[in-house]
Amino acid sequence: MTTLTDPPRESFRLSMLIYDTRYRSMTIQVVALLGFLALVAWLISNTANNLADLGKEPSFAFLNEPASYDINQRLIDYTSRDSHWRAAGVGLLNTLLVAFLGCITATIIGVFVGILRLSNNWLVAKIMTVYVEMFRNVPVLLWIVFTMAILIETLPAPRAFRGDDATASMLLNDSVAITNRGVYIPEPLFSRGLGDFSFFGFFNISIDLIVIVGVLIAGLYVSKRIKLSADAKQEATGIRPTTWYLRLGVVIVPLLIVLVVLGFHLGYPELKGFNFQGGTHLRNSLIALWLALSLYTAAFIAEIVRAGIMSVSKGQSEAAGALGLSSRRTMNLVILPQALRVIIPPMISNYLNLTKNSSLAIAVGYMDITGTLGGITMNQTGRELESILLLMLIYLTISLCISAVMNWYNNSVKLVER
Repeated sequence: MTTLTDPPRESFRLSMLIYDTRYRSMTIQVVALLGFLALVAWLISNTANNLADLGKEPSFAFLNEPASYDINQRLIDYTSRDSHWRAAGVGLLNTLLVAFLGCITATIIGVFVGILRLSNNWLVAKIMTVYVEMFRNVPVLLWIVFTMAILIETLPAPRAFRGDDATASMLLNDSVAITNRGVYIPEPLFSRGLGDFSFFGFFNISIDLIVIVGVLIAGLYVSKRIKLSADAKQEATGIRPTTWYLRLGVVIVPLLIVLVVLGFHLGYPELKGFNFQGGTHLRNSLIALWLALSLYTAAFIAEIVRAGIMSVSKGQSEAAGALGLSSRRTMNLVILPQALRVIIPPMISNYLNLTKNSSLAIAVGYMDITGTLGGITMNQTGRELESILLLMLIYLTISLCISAVMNWYNNSVKLVER
């Protein structure tokens, strides 16, 4: 009787790392990795030696030195006697402000334009097409400079609001002034405020703001629970209860009570001397950068939204119409939820591009992180390598955070397959 046995295993030899297909790919990857690490180590060593020869050993101690320059638009207290650390922090907050405002505005405009591009009205669809082609085919830097020029050249100077022969007037019951130096809007104030607390000694956070945000979040959570309860009743009985007034009340009423308790009131801007005093001043540089980035990015988002909507089968709309849903509810309940899985991934790239394009703020004098740490601080201290490395790390961190948030949202809204 013959028995079958496994062939004897071949012992491992070093030549197998090259000639055996089981090990060859791993060998190539290890060699490539070692070569890359060696190249990086050589670059670091060579850079360090060159800096040492120039008497500029890598050091971040310059960040503790006085900045000795002013920043016109800022969200926290800052003077020229503060350190470069604080100046960089003010610039970072300015960058985050533009990125946040720009992403929200660009999304609203982009979704609106993307839907209108699919309109059955020929004129509306063509106007939206002209908008998209005009904005996305011109460099964003030109739009930033062009918007800034419009704001400076077309808006009235503060002196135009003075006297009986004034040629300009304030808006909204003399509470908003739009000038060529910026927009002045009312400032929120609290007569019975709870004060501030220091955040690691870097800046002060208003306790009033924390309380208001907390009440608002709690109200939104309760509103969502009411919606879920209404959905459950509709699923069980087929009749959806009217809950909009209740959902609105649990958000608005507690918020109004908190504002009254804190003594909320508005501080209005007033013309004193050659300029407006009081209120909140939004400089033209911020507005120009915000509008230009928003309109430019919205053109790309509009195309993403249009492609996402077109990816949904037309039969979905026809089925919704057969069930008696209006066009608006069909878009909100049927089309957009399915299109989101196509829209969200490329939307992340546009948010990242908008954030990085905000570094062009220096063209209109808006002091973001590039203008502070990567501009004046770097020129004053001569620490080019350290400043650029910090700048790269900051933008990388911001981009990764945006990607993480959008990927989380994408996973939360994706369709669950059965």
